[in-house]
Amino acid sequence: MKRKMLSVLLCAAMMGTTLAGATSVLAADDKDSDSKWEYKEATLTFLIDSDTASAGYQAVFDLCEKETGIHIETELRSGGGDGDNQVKTRLASGEMTDLCGYNSGAKLNELDPENNFIDISGEEWASRLDDTFKSAVSAGSDTAVYGVPLTATNLGCILYNKDLYEKYDLEVPDTWEDFLKNCDTLKDAGETAVIGSLGDSWTIQVPYLGDHYNVLAAEPDFSEKFQAGEAKYATTEAGLKSFQKIADLQPYFNDDYTATTYADACDKLVNGEGAHWFILSQALSSIYELYGDDVNKIGVMGVPGDDADNHGLTVWEPSAIYGNANSDKKDDILRFMEFYTSDEALDAFTSVQKPDGPYAIKGYELPDDAYDGVKEAQEKYFDAGKTSVAMEFQTSVKGTNCEYICSEVATGQSTAEEAAKAYDEDCKKQATQLGLDWK
Repeated sequence: MKRKMLSVLLCAAMMGTTLAGATSVLAADDKDSDSKWEYKEATLTFLIDSDTASAGYQAVFDLCEKETGIHIETELRSGGGDGDNQVKTRLASGEMTDLCGYNSGAKLNELDPENNFIDISGEEWASRLDDTFKSAVSAGSDTAVYGVPLTATNLGCILYNKDLYEKYDLEVPDTWEDFLKNCDTLKDAGETAVIGSLGDSWTIQVPYLGDHYNVLAAEPDFSEKFQAGEAKYATTEAGLKSFQKIADLQPYFNDDYTATTYADACDKLVNGEGAHWFILSQALSSIYELYGDDVNKIGVMGVPGDDADNHGLTVWEPSAIYGNANSDKKDDILRFMEFYTSDEALDAFTSVQKPDGPYAIKGYELPDDAYDGVKEAQEKYFDAGKTSVAMEFQTSVKGTNCEYICSEVATGQSTAEEAAKAYDEDCKKQATQLGLDWK
């Protein structure tokens, strides 16, 4: 009796196992019938700083598991310098996760990407990556590409109130001269032409930093020469103009510009209490949180230069996801990266986290509910190939007192020439610390 019962139980167990296996196969087969993605279960680990908003990338991770069978286990690290050290330590000790979220641009060079990260340049799907983004994840190489964009871009731009532009029959200017003419029209009408927000002094750096597209347009190798100490802002005409533009704005600021904060400026711009604000496009999300669809009253333009035919935009490229070259799961890492750059993945991301700028993925159409300003930037600058990365993505030499130097120009305490010289000297200190031969 016991032997018969045991046989029954064994049969039931085997049937259960078979049914479970069949259910798994059926689920995969059912999945494959509806999707172009290969379904193969795998687990990858992902290291990212705790300061990065997780809603967007987690939505992609969830969809990735459903579509491809790849499950992502996320590990959080510190932000800032402590987090940088954690990444370097884990790479050096061979304890890095399969995937690593980290800065693009100059800081990537500090991680020895040639030996630590997978070169994805030979993958067919990598051709979708925006060329400007590729330059930020190539670590100085002419051919290698190491990362895929974690989020959307951020823009060093001028946000402008479209209602005021319509009221005074203004057109988006393509030169700095025409921009100042618009400011004169607004000032003469009693409007605040430019919102200054020195209550949060970091914001006053944006006119200088956002002008980098124009510096490179005039001097394509400026960043390399600056890194080497062979070019300076004070002695380069295009570089000096970046500081002069801050001085040019001073007559157009709101009366309380030294006390106005970032949050105050969001209010002023969307309510028409100022026509222009030099700021990073992430401010669009701040305005959206406060005013909802009124964010679409706001347009986006690049800082104009002198050439109307070459009005471009300075872009802060997103952090990237890199694949650990020493992982034994390279095929799954590449499968994941391909999925993460797909339209399906980007749709999942944007469904929970609106982009502050266009994506660094060619051919991706922004969703209908994306901010109008971001769509404007996509059409005028990204689609036209009129973008360049910010200076900090091209050189690790960056002064520590930039916002204070720019603030002195904005308040009339120093001239553009004095500011440029002061910034060059500020950068020299860091160049020395980096072991660079600066004179």
